[in-house]
Amino acid sequence: MSVTAMHRAPDSLTLTARDFACPSIMLAGAVDYAMYDRFRDRLAAAPPTGLVVTELSTLGGDPEVARMMGEDIRFHSEDRPERRFVFLGKAAIYSAGATFMSFFARENRYLTRGTRVMIHERKMDKTLQVAGPLTACLAPVKAMLHELEHSIAIQNEGFENLIRGSDITMEEVLKRASDDWYLEAGEAQARGLVQAVI
Repeated sequence: MSVTAMHRAPDSLTLTARDFACPSIMLAGAVDYAMYDRFRDRLAAAPPTGLVVTELSTLGGDPEVARMMGEDIRFHSEDRPERRFVFLGKAAIYSAGATFMSFFARENRYLTRGTRVMIHERKMDKTLQVAGPLTACLAPVKAMLHELEHSIAIQNEGFENLIRGSDITMEEVLKRASDDWYLEAGEAQARGLVQAVI
């Protein structure tokens, strides 16, 4: 079952600005372990029923932390179906922020006016030094190749979750994400990435 299929809202009614007046979880800054700690604290204190809004503004950060937060949303959505987990992106939802947003069902994704979403490929900055007998050199080369292959697979799973229900194809996102793809809130809504702009 897909991530988004597991997060279908109790109803698909579009929310209004009033619904976002008091977000349960408010996050801003780099997506890192400090943000994860804040996220977990606020998630634990969130209402046991009804609307649970996560508001986020970020220029990016650690994609694995974004995935951890997203998995928490997925788990709690399954565990407590009487709660509707909704995402509100403000100002900037870059990189890891878009990864986190992908864990919310499309009908539970909202952006404020003027917000930019930025989607890009994962990046690697690593030096591989190969020295010694040729047969001994194979192991570190293979290890790096496996790391690249699995990182690409994880990245593409995130892209698939993000674009599910939109008119964006994997071919398009892979082509445009290599050069940092920015979408303004209205365009993100028009393309079907989010439910509405408020």
